[in-house]
Amino acid sequence: MMFHFFRRNPANHSIASLYGTIVAQARAAPFYRICGVPDTVNGRFEMVLLHTVLVLRRLESEPPPVRRIGQALFDRFCADMDGSLREMGIGDLAVPAKMRKIGEAFYGRQAAYGAALAAGDSEPLVAALERNVYGTQAGALGPGASRLAAYVRAAAAQLADQSGEALSRAELSFPDPERLSAADLRPMDAAP
Repeated sequence: MMFHFFRRNPANHSIASLYGTIVAQARAAPFYRICGVPDTVNGRFEMVLLHTVLVLRRLESEPPPVRRIGQALFDRFCADMDGSLREMGIGDLAVPAKMRKIGEAFYGRQAAYGAALAAGDSEPLVAALERNVYGTQAGALGPGASRLAAYVRAAAAQLADQSGEALSRAELSFPDPERLSAADLRPMDAAP
């Protein structure tokens, strides 16, 4: 009876694998080298959050059994953020307040990125990325935010092409940000 605590749960393994893929993609060097994402704790946090939002957005279109993976993925994200805060030396009494701010940031960015991706042009997405990832006002950056916006649109499209069953098995892929062609990096509303 007591040994059920020691059994591996395949769903937990899939969520850990899915989240691991998200974190690995968020840490890809081209984001920091080519797109100019700040290589800081905040910059890396924003990239993990962005990729988590993209995957959760994709899972929303699935039937309930697969859609539930989204909640488990969000829980894994929160556990990772909690652990990271503690590793950085944030005390036990301060962690709940910091986690509340992380939750607010997550839901705010989820709404902003979702609305921006639904827009017909790239300006809202570029502005949301400038504000959240780069921490600047719209138009204050060079091409970095536009390049990142083009990547985000390509990632959303590639995720849309992946089956829900594959995602439930933690088979997740993102585009390579370094291999996107110049045409892929052109703003979505620009003429060919």
